[in-house]
Amino acid sequence: MRSGFVTIVGRPNVGKSTLLNRILGTKVAITSDKPQTTRSQVRGVLHLPPGAGGDPDGGTQVVFVDTPGIHKPRTPLGAHLNDTATSALADVDATVLVVDATAKVGPGDRFVAARVPRDTIVVVNKVDAAGRDQVMVQLAEVGALDLGEYVPVSARTGEGVDVLLGLLLARMPEGPPYYPEEVVRDSPEEVWVAELVREQLLAVTHDEVPHSIATRVTEWDWPRVRVEILVERDSQKGIVIGHRGSVLKEVGTRVRAQMPEGAYVELAVKVDKDWQRRPESFRRLGF
Repeated sequence: MRSGFVTIVGRPNVGKSTLLNRILGTKVAITSDKPQTTRSQVRGVLHLPPGAGGDPDGGTQVVFVDTPGIHKPRTPLGAHLNDTATSALADVDATVLVVDATAKVGPGDRFVAARVPRDTIVVVNKVDAAGRDQVMVQLAEVGALDLGEYVPVSARTGEGVDVLLGLLLARMPEGPPYYPEEVVRDSPEEVWVAELVREQLLAVTHDEVPHSIATRVTEWDWPRVRVEILVERDSQKGIVIGHRGSVLKEVGTRVRAQMPEGAYVELAVKVDKDWQRRPESFRRLGF
């Protein structure tokens, strides 16, 4: 059998989590069009039977590690997220650097590229949203990063993902499985539900308070789950609640649609002033 670890890195909002979900064929990481949606290492596990991973005798297991976008931090939380992302580069069998086909390769991409192994595979993502000429220019730009291999991909449509996966499987060494076959997402259910709430809050509140929101499950008495939503200021509390509770109602409906039938999600909003700037606060949230 072959098994190994793959870390996915890049600057914020290049599609790392969408790529992970596409590779696994199921949702293991929340996604949005807001930067810094991913705030911790998210592990997704791919199980392949004998033959499917290029080894005719044994199966293959690949553990993918999705990471927060590496960026110029403006808060202590931002600096902590950068440390979380870069720490995931140690002791893995392959690294994938994701760049955006629709945006010019900039200082942020080069900053990340300077910190990854030289055999890193560079994924030029969102080719479905870029013209052919734009993709060719982008491939030439990332070629100057002098890394391992370069693959144009659309995480949204799946184009090129099979090529990327083939390159990654070829790098997996012989080894035992790290997870049972039934495990696809390495996170407790309460963490997953809290993340679903945050994902839908980002979608419903648009650009109003995305970075100021944190979520955590405070009660789990199935099928009743209570999720606490933290904001940094009293003025943000009203935005998250919405007129007559309209935002919370919409978020709760969207979250329940992704949970087992019969689940009841109770949402409560609390102010934790400047929690992103106080390490003791964001550490209590599991960051």
